[in-house]
Amino acid sequence: MKKAKKAVIEFTQERDWDQFHTPASLSRAISIEASELLQNFLWDDKYDKQKVCDELADVVNFCILLANKLEVDLEEIVLNKLMDNAKKYPVEKAKGISTKYTEL
Repeated sequence: MKKAKKAVIEFTQERDWDQFHTPASLSRAISIEASELLQNFLWDDKYDKQKVCDELADVVNFCILLANKLEVDLEEIVLNKLMDNAKKYPVEKAKGISTKYTEL
């Protein structure tokens, strides 16, 4: 992801868009793009893979920008959250079921 992170940040810097990218505006952008991703599945589970990939890329791009703005390492926070989730959802209790961790 280092190459992608560098490219997304450079793209934004070249256009002087960082001035518009507050944590709040980037959070809104992530939500909006996630809604556009979800729209691809509105009425059924059929989808255009390219459209889904385009929207997924938009979500990830804004996540990269927000992590950069907050000065956090995206890989580190994802791995830390995964470790937290592993404690909440131990394999022996959560395997093959979708029950929330508070009800395991």
